[in-house]
Parts: sequence; structure tokens; C-alpha cells
Amino acid sequence: MALQLKFTYLAPRLAQVQRVFTVDEALLEASGTIVDVASLVRVVLSGRRRNMVTEHERIDIRPVEIKGSLVLQITHNDGKATTTKNIAPDKALVLNLISSGYANLLVETTEGSMSIRITKSNDAQIHYEKKKLEQNVSHDKKKARLLDPADPFLIEVGIADHKGQIKPSKNDKYKQVEEFLRLLLPALNSAIDAGQIKQPSESQPLSIVDLGCGHAYLTFAAHQYLRSIGMQVVVTGIDVRTQSRDRNNAIAEKLGISKTINFRAEEIAATTATSADIAIALHACDTATDDAIAWAVNGGAKLLLIAPCCHHDIQKQMDIAPEPWGALTKFGVLKERMGDMLTDTLRAQILRIVGYRVEVIEFVGGEHTPRNIMIRAIKTGAKADQLDIDRYRAITAQWAVTPALESKLSTFTIG
Repeated sequence: MALQLKFTYLAPRLAQVQRVFTVDEALLEASGTIVDVASLVRVVLSGRRRNMVTEHERIDIRPVEIKGSLVLQITHNDGKATTTKNIAPDKALVLNLISSGYANLLVETTEGSMSIRITKSNDAQIHYEKKKLEQNVSHDKKKARLLDPADPFLIEVGIADHKGQIKPSKNDKYKQVEEFLRLLLPALNSAIDAGQIKQPSESQPLSIVDLGCGHAYLTFAAHQYLRSIGMQVVVTGIDVRTQSRDRNNAIAEKLGISKTINFRAEEIAATTATSADIAIALHACDTATDDAIAWAVNGGAKLLLIAPCCHHDIQKQMDIAPEPWGALTKFGVLKERMGDMLTDTLRAQILRIVGYRVEVIEFVGGEHTPRNIMIRAIKTGAKADQLDIDRYRAITAQWAVTPALESKLSTFTIG
């Protein structure tokens, strides 16, 4: 078998090797590594292979010691509860699990990591990285925090108290920020590995714009976390309120980071910011979310992380429901939820049509916020799939609705 090899240097003395295998070869190698529980640290399965459906959004696997023996603990969350089960480190069982439709596999051992990405052309790109990792096989493992509660920015924005402890009233907000970062980093690394975003450098730092930043919890969190792991980044927060701009810029000055993070008092649709590698919008109200998506797409943003809020625009247009959906829309609360789903489905379809790979995921449990859907999109530039176009036409025609996003995009044409 002829292997395609390429080497890229991520940092001094840290080399990453990429190899291209068939899917079967890659998964067979991964299963062998996973069942070696003496050195396994963790496994993460995420994403979805083309034309395949996964049972869960993400699966986490790690070795745990039970009654003197090491087994594999498998964990997934359905949005309401976390389910955990233990299985024997059997290669056939593991191979069946990792072959069930996931596009991204991360396998970490005490000696390094193996990252597998299965492409649309059904190739498996494997990245190997040598590094020392520590194994923890205790049965009750606390989730590692990405942000130290004592980080000065958490104190300044009011999430932590002066002692560096998370305020009880801000615990949900802290969890939202943590989960957001857990979604941001793998998506960013995947985009960098695929060449969709350039490797950040001091001369060309990663650019992030947070549209509708408000109190800037996420804005500061993304800046502080990415810089803490050595990534060069410049962040801009946009919010229409001048008091938010002044408060956030004052915090940046106090923390001594104003050269790499700044805030502007502008409407999203009229911001003077022109482009970014990553566009963030968390809970921008109603069509302000469409303004954020349009700004990102029109400016060529490579990665979008959008958490919509209220969805009044489409709901107001739902005067006549196509049958048999009239039985659903006669109830106000169900009509509202149907409007939510229609709005975000159409946003996802539009993004696919204009060249993005799109996922609609849950980014934090519903017990922390009822607005817990996230649209995650990576710009691939792929030609629109005719099926996506046909589905978009059918949905808008059946419901007689016109999404606000249509008119806001400079490149959107449906034919």
C-alpha cells in the first residue's frame, strides 16, 4: 500500500504526521489502539459521515478501573441526561462502534494522539502527534475545566467573585461559556488541519468577531482561552449599546489586553468590521441572528458558531399551514416551536447552498438555557447540492414563507 505522507510543524520540537488511508484501514488501526487500555487516555467520536446517521451527537470513551480490571466507559448525552455504560475492551465491539457513522475520531494515549477525519470522498486522513499525556482510570472523573474560575476576566465580567469562585447565580453562564469553548476548539483545529483557516501566526493572527456580544462573556473567554494555549488571536466585540462598548473596553484596558481585543458600539447590520476568520453570535434576537449570518457569509468567514434566540419573523409568516400540519399549528406553543425549527432549518439550508458544511447541534443542556441550539458551519466552497436546493424550495413554498436571511446575502441565488 502506498502511503501519502506530509509533515507540518506545529511548534518547536513538536511534529505532526499526516497519512491517508482507506476508511477500513484507519478504523482497524484505531480499534487496536483503543483496546490497549493500559495506555489509552480517551476517545472522542463526533461529526457525521456523508449519507450516514449517528445515534448520538458525540460519544466519549475512556478506560476506567472496576474491581481491579480496566474496562471502556462509553458516555453520551441526549440533551437531558448523560448515559454511561461500560464494555470490555473487545476489538470487534470497538470496531463496530467507531464504524457507526462518525466522521471525526480522536484517540489519545499516554504517548500521543491519533486524529482521524473521514472526508466526503471516503478517505481517512490520520494525524499523529507525539506528546506525553496522563491516564486517569478512576471511576468518578470530574470534567476538566478549560477556564480557571480565578481568571481575572471572569472576576471582571462578574461570573466569579473576588475570591475566584463562580457565583451561584452565574453558574449556568459559566457552563455555557465552557461548553462553547469545547465546541470552538475542535472545530477550529479541524478547519486549520483541512486548510480552511490558515495556521495563526504573530503576523497573521486568527481573527474573531462576536456579533451582539453584550456583556462579552464569550468574547473574553475565546480570547483568553485561545491565547492561553499559544494561539495568536485578535478579537472584536460588536454590540449596539454604547455602555456595553465602554464597559468592555475598560475591562480590556484593566486586564492589559486591549491590543488584541476591542469593542465597538454598532448595529450588526451596519458594523464597520468587514471580515473575520470566525464569526460568533450567541442569542442575537430574531432577525439579528440573520444579520450576523449574513455579515459572516458576505465577509467570507470560514467558521460560524451561531446560537439563535427568538424566531418571530417566520412565526409571523405562518398564516396558513400546509396539511396535515394545521393540526399542529392550531396550538400556540406548538406553532411557536415549529416556527423555531423551520427558521433554523432554512438557515442551515441556505448556508449549505452558499458553500458551507453545516451542523445543527445542542451546545449546552436545556436545564441551563432554553436557547441551546447552535448552528456550526465551515466554509468549504462546495457547489450547492441540488437536493438541498430542492428541499429549500419545497419548504418555503409549502409554508409560504420567505426567510429574512435570503435578502441579506449578497451571493444567494436559488434560480
